[in-house]
Amino acid sequence: MTDHDAHGGEPTVESADEAAHNELPARIIEEAERLRRLERNAIDEGEQVAYADRREAMLEEYGFTDHVRLDDANEVLVLHPVEWHDPEEGVIRTDRIEDLSRAIEIPLEGSGDPDDWDTVDEQNRALAAAVREEHGDVHGDTADALADFMGNHYAKPIPSASTAELEEFCTEYFVRNAWPSSEQRACLDDSLERIFETAEKPVPEFRSEPSL
Repeated sequence: MTDHDAHGGEPTVESADEAAHNELPARIIEEAERLRRLERNAIDEGEQVAYADRREAMLEEYGFTDHVRLDDANEVLVLHPVEWHDPEEGVIRTDRIEDLSRAIEIPLEGSGDPDDWDTVDEQNRALAAAVREEHGDVHGDTADALADFMGNHYAKPIPSASTAELEEFCTEYFVRNAWPSSEQRACLDDSLERIFETAEKPVPEFRSEPSL
């Protein structure tokens, strides 16, 4: 861990997995990450503010706040106790920190390599085409939307989607950005099952309805 001065520096803290005694439940950490991803991907400024406000209010209940740090242009969301932050200076005061492990770092870059986007997109489009051919246009259209989401937001193949990523797709991207037909909306869960079945992978457990 590295401490910096109180005027502009930020401490490097351990990851969520390494934080042995943080005060935040896992579900709060996951939701803070989800809301930050939604905030930075939202096009509408009002939506961005709404996601940020929801995250701030949720963390405030536990005496925490957050800030975003850039590590070599990679965005990291840092959750830390409110008392660490000096609002007048706009920095974290390291002289107030007795235990850096109370903070939690969440890297926000997709686990896929953006340099491999073309390869990932080709794989996802091929899967979507196979779904369309085998199961029809309704499921094919949803597969195309999922290909857009996984490629553009995470640079990852569809079969590697996590539970959180599928929930984000279903509750946010699909309803706001995919312009789904009523038939697509009605059979979203079925479409996802067919997509993963075509990929010969199990469907991660997820909620297709918003949690908040």
